[in-house]
Amino acid sequence: MGDRIQSALDWVSGAPLRIIAVLAVALLSQWLGHRTIARAVNRLATADLRPGPGTVTRQVERARTIGSVLSSILNAVIWIIAIGMILGEFGFNLGPVIASAGIVGVAVGLGAQTLVRDVISGIFMLIEDQYGVGDSVDILTIKGTVERVGLRITTVRDESGTLWYIRNGEILTLGNASKK
Repeated sequence: MGDRIQSALDWVSGAPLRIIAVLAVALLSQWLGHRTIARAVNRLATADLRPGPGTVTRQVERARTIGSVLSSILNAVIWIIAIGMILGEFGFNLGPVIASAGIVGVAVGLGAQTLVRDVISGIFMLIEDQYGVGDSVDILTIKGTVERVGLRITTVRDESGTLWYIRNGEILTLGNASKK
């Protein structure tokens, strides 16, 4: 009976304990990362980087958007690493998975070129402060008011009330009547 108890204790203190430790470290890292990002976003949102009327609300929106992107990236990185470590504890060989992930990544990258272009365009649009919510804009053939600005899509309501979803990568010319 003593050997069985010792064997069970050895097993519990092995892989299950390491898996619990990986999950605890992942959750702690996620909590600390989100807290750090939230503090940085709040500092950025409340700092008066560009003095002038109407720039504070746009600056807050830009800071929140950047914060949500950073939080999503943080979550993805933490949980991909944690899942890989947990699978390793179960004896799963990660070498072939990592090798095939590179091949799949290339295929997805080629197929998702427009998505990547939209997101990169959205990032530069936010950094350059080209337009914001409430601005009167002329994008492509659409004239209207910006209702939402995202990294991938901008929504504009035209004069007739139609809500247009415009991919940021497709915006080649833009007129902003709100900026004088």
